[in-house]
Parts: sequence; structure tokens; C-alpha cells
Amino acid sequence: MSTLDHLVVIAAGFGAGVVAASVGVASLVSFPVLVALGLPPVTANASNTVGLVPGGLSGSFGYRHELRRHPKVTAAVVATSAFGAIAGAVLLLALSPDVFEALVPWLILFACVLVGFQPMVARWLRERRTDDQADRLLPSPPTTAALGAAGIYGGYFGAGQGVMVVAVLGLGLDIDLKVVNGLKTVACFAANVVATVVFVVAADLDWVVIGLLGIGSVVGGYVGSRIGRRLPDALFRGLVVVGGSTAAIVLMLG
Repeated sequence: MSTLDHLVVIAAGFGAGVVAASVGVASLVSFPVLVALGLPPVTANASNTVGLVPGGLSGSFGYRHELRRHPKVTAAVVATSAFGAIAGAVLLLALSPDVFEALVPWLILFACVLVGFQPMVARWLRERRTDDQADRLLPSPPTTAALGAAGIYGGYFGAGQGVMVVAVLGLGLDIDLKVVNGLKTVACFAANVVATVVFVVAADLDWVVIGLLGIGSVVGGYVGSRIGRRLPDALFRGLVVVGGSTAAIVLMLG
């Protein structure tokens, strides 16, 4: 790659880091750039996942104040996402991706619907809650199962995982949406770390691209967290729906 190509990859990493920590569809930014620069799709996908890990770390650090207020749910989200991603990575190595990839756009669109209607669903649930029922500050078994499924998806494929996590936690917990955004960021980071371990052992990686993406994403992730913490709830929800829908359409056409 030329010097200009290197700069393009760094810029793509920065953009992906910003999007990952704010809206949550980072692969829409960086993966197409890598393919356009001539990387084989499988190598581009694996290298993209590994290269965005620094962005996940800096993005999670940017939400540290929100996450510190909810240490138990943060630990539960990280553990559930990581264990799910282990299963997803094993499935990636063992199974043909054709059937699963055909379902992915529809899963993302369903998650977008949940995110869009989350205020109405949450209001409906509150109206039916008795006075002696406490707020849901820890994942219930159904929420944990859904979060684990999102982790499996993250380890197996990844694009749009953040949208799914926002949908699951937004409906399953009674916490501020900015905290949900932080939990989404750390959940995707945990899944990417697990996938990185698998890819380092078993996948064809481009370490130059990984390094360049890492440089851009570590800055972009922190910038994205600063943006995400300031987004009004309605705007954040709208951006997630638009970003997720765009990801689903791109996957359908691809």
C-alpha cells in the first residue's frame, strides 16, 4: 500500500472508532475501505475486527463514569458478551456462514424496530408494574440469554452487534440510555477481544492494516464516547435506527 493508502486506513479507523462508541455500526465505515484497497474480504473482516479493538478500549474508557455507577451490570454484560463471542467464534470456524449471513440483515432490522419502539414498550411495562417491584438494574435470565445471543452474533459475524445490544439492554433494564450506550460499547469490545484471540490463532491477518486501524480507532473511540455521552436520547435512538437499517441494507445488497 502507498502512503496515501496508509492515511486512508488511519482515517477509516478513526471514523469507525467514532461510530462504534456513539452509534454502533463501525464496520460500515472501515470494512468497505479495506476491501476497496484490495484486501480479500475474509482477511479484511478479520483484520478489521482486530484493528478496532483499541477503539473499543478507548471508547469504553470514555464511558467510565457511567459504567462505574453500575459495576454489577457492567460485569454481567462483559462476561455474557465474552462467553457468547467464544461460542460465535467457534461456530465461525466450524460452520458454513451462508445460512446465518442470510438471516443477519433481518436480525438487525428487528433490533432497529425494538430500538425505535423502546420508549413505548418501556412505558407499557412500567404501567403494568406493581408498586413493590424494584427497577430492573441487573439483567434478568431472558435479558441475559438475549445478550448472550448478541455476543454469539458478535463473535460470529459482528456487523450491527451494537444495535442488537442497545435493543436488548434498552428493553431489559431500567437505566439511562447513555449508560446503555456505554454498556453497548464495552459489550462489543469484549466480543471483539475474544474474536481477536481466535483470529490471531486461525485467521489470515494483515498486521500493517491492523496497526493503522488501531492508531485511528483508539483516538476515534474516545472522541465517539464524548459525542455519545452528549447525544439526546431521541437523537441517539434515531441514529441507531438509521445506522442499523443502513447496515442491514448494505448486507442485503452485498
